[in-house]
Amino acid sequence: MGAKRMKTKEDEDNIKTKKRKGGKKKKRHLFLKTVILLLVIIVILAGVFVGYVYSKYSRLNREVIDKNEIEINADVPEYHGYLNILLLGVDSRNNTYTGTLSDSIMIVSINQDTKDVKIASVYRDCYLKVGNSLDKITHAFGKGGAKASLSAINTNLDLDITEYVAVNFEVVVDVVDAVGGIDMEISNEEAKYINTYIKEINRVTHHSSKQITKGGNYHLDGVQALAYSRIRYTSGGDYKRTERQRTVLNKVFEKVKTMNLVQLNTIADKVLDEISTNISTQRIFELLKNATSYNIAETRGWPDSENGGIKGYQPGTVWYGAPVNLANQVKELHEYLFDEEDYEPSATVQSISDLITKTTGYK
Repeated sequence: MGAKRMKTKEDEDNIKTKKRKGGKKKKRHLFLKTVILLLVIIVILAGVFVGYVYSKYSRLNREVIDKNEIEINADVPEYHGYLNILLLGVDSRNNTYTGTLSDSIMIVSINQDTKDVKIASVYRDCYLKVGNSLDKITHAFGKGGAKASLSAINTNLDLDITEYVAVNFEVVVDVVDAVGGIDMEISNEEAKYINTYIKEINRVTHHSSKQITKGGNYHLDGVQALAYSRIRYTSGGDYKRTERQRTVLNKVFEKVKTMNLVQLNTIADKVLDEISTNISTQRIFELLKNATSYNIAETRGWPDSENGGIKGYQPGTVWYGAPVNLANQVKELHEYLFDEEDYEPSATVQSISDLITKTTGYK
């Protein structure tokens, strides 16, 4: 064996350099493992979130409707940048969405650029073409469900709506209670009628909400808010009733926008089983993503009560609200919803307008 060589300073420096490099490699491996682990956690959490949200919305009463079977008039303009949905409040006391009337009919138009939302309530007794004959628009849902309602709204109003949301009798009660109630001024005239509805809704929903004995400012619970929305016999009739419905909807929407995820989860758990829709899960995610940026810019009733509106038509024992006249009212609706000036109704709308005039005598 040869003599053992003494370590020089150069040897010691080389050893130190190797140790530093080895340490750096270990640190890089540790950092890389940490990053990979974090990415895995993020992917898992994202999957859990998507799965959680999907599981929530899978509880909706989903209806598959062939959009090719929904009637849309020829030459209806395509308004780019607008999302239009038909909101139906059905007169049902349970989760049944067949064989009932649409007590509330609202066209919800979302300008996807400005995020402004406009709502037009269609009066339930409005005398329009439903199927092959003139009838109250509220009867469309009873005759053929959401598809018939979508077709009737499109045919009479020159729209191309293919998506709807229907809510039953108890959703308003649950949602208003879930947001903690809403503040509302009740007139003496409204107080005269509201208790009949409160009593009926208490009986159906097994609540025990208090009655309102006189006009004033109140913090309404769900039963009281629904009762307020259903009042029909004050001055203004159905015009005023639909205005009340839009006011309640607006107040609820403004409160929902301020709620956190836990509170929204509570609302979802209460109401999802009571909603029917044909809106896709993808569309629902799109709406949720922009929900806090939406602003209800304006609401109104249709036909426009300040410009002819509707006149009572009663050929027998049944009262109808005849639009006067339909063609002009459709013009104004398109101007309101889409800022479309000088809109010319389609030949189909003009034909229905002429038929209503011929039948009722109202021009």
